[in-house]
Amino acid sequence: MAGCFNEKGNIEILFERFKAIFDSLPQYKFNLLLIDNFSTDGTRDEIIDLCARDNRVKAIFNTRNFGHIRSPFYGFLQAEGDAIFTIVSDLQVDPEIITDFIRKWENGADIVIGIKNNNHRFQLLSIFSSLYYFIINKLSDIPQKKNFIGIGLFDKKAADSLKEIKDPYPYFRGLVFEVGFKVEEVLYEHRSRKRGISKNNFFTLYDLAMLGICTHSKIPLRLATMLGFGTAILSLFTAIFYLTYKLIFWDSFRIGLAPIVIGLFFLGSVQLIFLGIIGEYIGFILTKVQNRPLVFEEKRINF
Repeated sequence: MAGCFNEKGNIEILFERFKAIFDSLPQYKFNLLLIDNFSTDGTRDEIIDLCARDNRVKAIFNTRNFGHIRSPFYGFLQAEGDAIFTIVSDLQVDPEIITDFIRKWENGADIVIGIKNNNHRFQLLSIFSSLYYFIINKLSDIPQKKNFIGIGLFDKKAADSLKEIKDPYPYFRGLVFEVGFKVEEVLYEHRSRKRGISKNNFFTLYDLAMLGICTHSKIPLRLATMLGFGTAILSLFTAIFYLTYKLIFWDSFRIGLAPIVIGLFFLGSVQLIFLGIIGEYIGFILTKVQNRPLVFEEKRINF
């Protein structure tokens, strides 16, 4: 299963490479399910042509762009087979790695996940990524895996368990570990793009990061409460100290405006930070209670 959005030129290459792989694995049959997230660059025409030439290619066209979280998970829910392999369609991940995944699956793994080798990543991005996974693993009861972006092979029983989870905005990277099956890892190289442009930006990465934290931890909310108590106690002791000091050195002690201004800015910043955290959880709850379908389909081909 591969999600795609404006990947013209990559789709046919992706299929031909999978075709070559499974020609060397005659004991397996495969279908390539493509879920198109309302591409506008001619990707859909390429998919339609490919579906007409080979019925092993199946396609779902969304009525609009439903984002990088909902659409791929919906595609996963529609996939069938003894095992489901998920990959991106931008060819930054070599399809040939599926042979390593199959080998681990044959040896008894229920889930095999791909771990991205970040040796060639931009250093600052790597630092932020490491910091995020350090934080989320400290906050979450379910361990999260650094550099796992959703690429993996799922045995039918593991896939069926994941499909039972009814979530209108799922954090797939965490759900994989939520179900508790045996997980193996495969390390792979993340290639540079040859066609198209990356769809990830600061906002999509931030959305994914906050979704992971809100899904797997309530600690930030409790931290706000504890910090509020701590700040109140600190303010009380500071007030007592200043009052005592002023009574002792009434004529010489001048408090000035600086501590007041700094204190106001500090308290205002803390309030805004935790209002933002509360807002993230409220938005998270709103998304869940609306319980809208993951996507709306325009049409299917070869189902």
